Amino acid sequence: MEGHHIGESIDMCPMCDGTGWRIVFRSGDREAVRCECYFRNRGERLLAVAGIPPRYRHCELDNFECGSDHTTEKSTAWARWLAGRFVEEYPVDKTGLLFVGTVGTGKTHLATAVVKALIREKGIHCLFYDYRELLKRIRYSYSPAVQASEMEILSPVLNVEVLVLDEIGAERSTEWVFDTVNYILNRRYSDDKTTIITTNYPDRDERERVPNHDPQSAEAAKHAAESETLGDRIGQRMWSRLHEMCRKVEIEGPDYRQSKKARFQTRTGPARLSLRKSSSRD
Repeated sequence: MEGHHIGESIDMCPMCDGTGWRIVFRSGDREAVRCECYFRNRGERLLAVAGIPPRYRHCELDNFECGSDHTTEKSTAWARWLAGRFVEEYPVDKTGLLFVGTVGTGKTHLATAVVKALIREKGIHCLFYDYRELLKRIRYSYSPAVQASEMEILSPVLNVEVLVLDEIGAERSTEWVFDTVNYILNRRYSDDKTTIITTNYPDRDERERVPNHDPQSAEAAKHAAESETLGDRIGQRMWSRLHEMCRKVEIEGPDYRQSKKARFQTRTGPARLSLRKSSSRD
């Protein structure tokens, strides 16, 4: 049984007197169950080691904005509902999520909010990794100056119950990248682990990139250069595996960060003008 460290300053839970267990009666039988404080305290510990970047620590399901125009609102509201439903049904349904959308549509916000809810409400061990950062850490492990081995870095990624891989495809697959990420995804799939993924690339395999053009034409070449797909970035086999592991959640809309920046500039612009006018009168 987990307990508090001796000398640790805590508020004693009145429900369990700090033991983490409380007695309930079910059908006349006396039964010991975990107290709510146990999950609350466990949740705080798990949040501290989940690796959520500081810029996303504010992200919750409740503060996710669903957009202003009808199309954006419909798409983001549906994504928000699916994210909440995923938390409610876990772990009965352990199928992961694949958030697809252009930059700034809220994919990482929802992925972060989901793992925070799983940690707090269900005590699930989760880890957040930026795709590029994970690959960088694995590469660094090959250096003689680095003490951590490749398997020491990979072990928590492979074994954690819920893993977020943010911006998969952000680094084009070399043979090494392909083999590494394919190994991670296949191991997690085989071990029935849940993976939540975000990507900025359209959810198509590489064969669908130029569906209406002669592959040898200049038009096809231009289209291919301007419209890379997720399949282009990670390869057909890995793309197919993602769809076995995850339920796709597509989010449409403009870049929220840019629109927020525009609103900020609009609000601050008149203030700067009024200051200049005041200065001219002095």
